Amino acid sequence: MSPDQLPADWQAILADEFDKPYFKELQAFLAKEREEHTVYPPEEDVFNAFNATPYKKVKVLLLGQDPYHGPGQAHGMCFSVRPGVRPPPSLVNMLKELHGDQGCKIPNHGNLEEWALRGVMLLNAVLTVRRGEANSHKNHGWEQFTDAVIKALDAREKPVVFVLWGAYAQKKAKLIKGEQHRIVKAAHPSPLSMAKFMGSKPYSAINTALEDVGEMPLDWCIPDR
Repeated sequence: MSPDQLPADWQAILADEFDKPYFKELQAFLAKEREEHTVYPPEEDVFNAFNATPYKKVKVLLLGQDPYHGPGQAHGMCFSVRPGVRPPPSLVNMLKELHGDQGCKIPNHGNLEEWALRGVMLLNAVLTVRRGEANSHKNHGWEQFTDAVIKALDAREKPVVFVLWGAYAQKKAKLIKGEQHRIVKAAHPSPLSMAKFMGSKPYSAINTALEDVGEMPLDWCIPDR
């Protein structure tokens, strides 16, 4: 994993991180993990959230925790899977609520890249995972790196709506200092908390926050593929 895999704008924004000891340790850890285990997503997909949503074009940051750990699922964007991959339960709940909240047809796939291209950065707090072992790469440096991403967006004058679903994501609210920004919280869409998530109209809440800071609301509907 090399910083060169990040697009130029994000490389410049995050340049201070790359020489810090934690980042060097993270690189060494990942190199060893990929030698000895199957790691998701593939190396070329790790920074897809950054590739899809340039720094200046982020309108919304949706924060996930950990990549999917099943074969073929993770592709560098939180909650998303590529077309042809069966959507995991959290994503199924997100798409059901999308229909209930926004009236969008539930798409025939679970790829959220359309959101990313519209300005929704789909960032996990931890960007890699060992196959079949949830949270296996936590506390190895990724959190410090993605905290730096949140702080870099917080430092922006142009407002960002930070979307924090579930207790883990909501702990990151302390990193968001700028009064120009908005924080939208909801329950996590996982089966464990779906009763609180379903019917909470989280997409409407994000659009209300966008309008509150003078931005156009998002079209959340995802076309079939």
